[in-house]
This record gives sequence, C-alpha cells and structure tokens, in this order.
Amino acid sequence: MRRIVLLGPQRLKPTLVEAVDALGVKGAVAAVTAGWQEREDEIDELSAHLRRPTVNLRLHHRGEDVFQRDPELFLAYGDLLDRTRKLQELYRVRLGFEKDAVRALMAVVTDVDLVEPEIGSALDSLRELDRHHRERLARLREAFDAEWRPQERPVVAEHRQELAAVLAGCDALALAGGHVSVLLDRLRLFGVAELSGEMPVFAWSAGAMVACEQVVLFHDSPPQGAGNAEILDAGLGLCRGVVALPHARRRLKTDDAVRVTLMARRFAPLRCLAMDDFARVDFDASGKATVRLARELLPDGTVAEVLAS
Repeated sequence: MRRIVLLGPQRLKPTLVEAVDALGVKGAVAAVTAGWQEREDEIDELSAHLRRPTVNLRLHHRGEDVFQRDPELFLAYGDLLDRTRKLQELYRVRLGFEKDAVRALMAVVTDVDLVEPEIGSALDSLRELDRHHRERLARLREAFDAEWRPQERPVVAEHRQELAAVLAGCDALALAGGHVSVLLDRLRLFGVAELSGEMPVFAWSAGAMVACEQVVLFHDSPPQGAGNAEILDAGLGLCRGVVALPHARRRLKTDDAVRVTLMARRFAPLRCLAMDDFARVDFDASGKATVRLARELLPDGTVAEVLAS
C-alpha cells in the first residue's frame, strides 16, 4: 500500500510542504485541481508553496475534451448523472425521517435501559438506509461501466496514456479541494488512483473526502435544506477507517451533543475526524493511521482534540 496524508484546508494556512518534506518527496508533484473547475489552471500559489516542480494533471479540462470529442459518451454520462441526482433526492426523503426518529428518541427522558435499545434500533435503520443507498449508487455505476467501458473509449484512453506518462515523471500526487462531485467523477473517469501506482498521496478539503472509503456531505446550518449529513458516494478508498470532515468549524455544530453523538454512532466504526487548519492524519504503508492533529467526534457527544495517536 502507499502512504497517504490527509490535511486540513490549505487556502489560508498551508501546511502541505511540511507534509511533503516529512515523507522525503524530492521530485515533482502531480496536482489534481479538477474540483476548482474553471479555475483549474490557477496553481501558481500551490507550486510556489511546494517549492518543487508541480505538474497540473488538468483533469477537468481533459474531461471537457472527452465529452466534446465523444458525444455518445457525453450523453450517456449525462444520463448517469441525472439518475444519480434523482437517486440522491429519493435518499434524502427517507433520510429525513430516519434521522428525525433518532433525534426524537435521543430527546426522550426516561430510563436508559428502556430507551437505549430503541435508539440503537433506529440507528441500525439509518445505517441500513446508508448501505442501501451506497449499493444502489454502485449498481448504477457498474451498469454504466459495463455498457460503455469509458476507459476503453479512444479519447479517454488517449488521455490515460498521456496521464500515465506524466505521472511516471512525478514522485507524489496531490488532491486539492473544490467541488467534491466533480473531483470524484474526474478521478474515476481517468482512473488516476490506479495510474499513480504506489506514489504517496497528499489530500485536503474535498480531496481528503474522496480519498476515504465513503464521501459524507455535511453542514449543520446550510442556507437551504435540513442539514442532514448524507452519503454522496463511495470514495476512492485510498485510506480506511476514517470519515474526513473538512472545514468543520464552519459546518459542524460541535457544541450540539445530539448531533455529535448521532454522527459518531452512525458512521462507527469509522472515526469521524474534523479537519480544520493544521490538521493532519498520516497513513503508513500498512494502512495504519496516525492522527497528528484533528478533532474526533465521539459517541458520548463530546469532541476530543487528538494531538497524536
């Protein structure tokens, strides 16, 4: 397995270069900034911070080129995204009721030995809904891949060949943030995780989210919507055992014990880690995680600052 490092947000207080130095990376770093979409090429600050050659893989641009030159794939991919969005909307309908039930039970004041089994059962139902949603998403993508074999289509294969050549000259891969769905889609379309072999990966913000086993969208106080954390999709699975929650100070009400408990118990045994400025989690070649700085959401409703574990 490869070395993976998850970091907190890099825009205002970058720490990427320290992590890259710590792993002894000497050569060029391949950057994935597809989540920035139209601003994908704006990597001057990132390159200056790294103090190393930085090669932009331009996955967003490459994706647009694919869809322009392969209109059949473009239409099929658009249908996949449409069906995925509709499935997400259906999931949200059920999710609201499931989470309301858990919250209502957690608010009941009665004997613990009476109410706790009901809370546990309601959480099981919520986890089952999450599992069901992940499976339906996986079946949609599997059917698409089986019918269209996107990586075998000439334009995609052309880009994959170019990407393989670029990555062969790099010593590490950096996954930046931005629009998490776009980032995940482009990484999958070109199979970058596979093409990059065993080179170390440094990921932050949306990049940290997609590096994990599952991508969880969260915001306790959104401008619209119910504020229910939801499964977006399976992640790349480059690192296991954690759910990355970037920009948590802005998005999570960590002083709300009910919300913290629900999040921690729902996704257990995965550890829910709030990844703010200076946060860092290292995964060694065996997959073991060392939390150098993060806050962990705990089942008892508290949030513990983890300095090293």
